[in-house]
Amino acid sequence: MEIIKVKDYQGLSEKACQIIIDQIKGQKNPVLGLATGSTPEGLYQQLINAFRRGEVSFQQAKTFNLDEYVGLPGSHSNSYRFYMQEKLFNHIDVPGNQTYLPHGNATDLEKECHQYEQLIRDAGNIDLQVLGLGLNGHIGFNEPGTAFDSKTHIVDLDMTTRKANARFFSSLDEVPEKAITMGIGTIMECKKIMLLVSGEKKAEAVNRLINGTVTEEFPGSILQKHENVVLIADEGALSTL
Repeated sequence: MEIIKVKDYQGLSEKACQIIIDQIKGQKNPVLGLATGSTPEGLYQQLINAFRRGEVSFQQAKTFNLDEYVGLPGSHSNSYRFYMQEKLFNHIDVPGNQTYLPHGNATDLEKECHQYEQLIRDAGNIDLQVLGLGLNGHIGFNEPGTAFDSKTHIVDLDMTTRKANARFFSSLDEVPEKAITMGIGTIMECKKIMLLVSGEKKAEAVNRLINGTVTEEFPGSILQKHENVVLIADEGALSTL
């Protein structure tokens, strides 16, 4: 695992942006794995800025997002489809039919999981996957106890995860209890993983990620076994190392 230490969140966002731009410029048809939440927002703004400056085009790229809430249509303001449109897709030149997220309101959720997994395989698997790290070690929405060989599946969201995401909703009761997520096995098939972690509150999780035992009780620990991971973390996130 390569560790890139940056001073702060701004530095993290700028470094991550440059890695993605290099990936896009170095490939004819790059397949990018994207994430939601607060951590990648700075990255997406940097990508928008770079696009506006004419430094990068996304016309040949395909994107796959890690996850989506079950029960929320893409038009819902708290769906991850809506987030991606607002934070990135609406502001760059990526064709809409080349941006993929699971359909959280699909009538047959198991079928949706299989189809999403097939879409990723048909694209040749993901070249560069953006990941965040949950306080409990979750990656995507793969909560503690998720099998390391899991594929795209339905997951019951841990209460710590729902509480962390409640700030985006009117109340905790409105936070969905289930999500569709790429499995850990799916993530491990990505050719390169870029893990973004910011802030002292994540310092203990980062320490366990790097130095802890590889265990399904801390899903992110499996990244120790991936051959091409770059961790970009600021001083706060690395403060206990």
